[in-house]
Amino acid sequence: MPITPVKTLVAEAKAVIETISPANALALAEAGEALLVDIRDVRELDREGRIPGAFHAPRGMLEFWIDPESPYHKPPLATDKTLVLFCASAWRSALSAKALQEMGVENVAEIDGGFTAWKKAGLPVD
Repeated sequence: MPITPVKTLVAEAKAVIETISPANALALAEAGEALLVDIRDVRELDREGRIPGAFHAPRGMLEFWIDPESPYHKPPLATDKTLVLFCASAWRSALSAKALQEMGVENVAEIDGGFTAWKKAGLPVD
């Protein structure tokens, strides 16, 4: 039996999650209404740069860090702010946003085009 292609999984996720523009993500973060959450691998951060003020939560640990009952829970993720996830190009973030919704996280979105679109828009990068 063939596997479900990742493109299909991403498309299905994008159909049920909120996607916002890089400029809107920046505006929400600056207004204190969102926490930008970088789910890229640490090697990507070192190679490509970081969004100032973004919280780094590697994709492989995201569900563990979000769960307040997990021994790996990270308090900054226990917030009423919208968690705005991003990766390099918005594939992993789409899957991650859907996973968090399935866990019961209500205020979650992703950045359209991810970090690549953020940089292309000329938004701040460290």
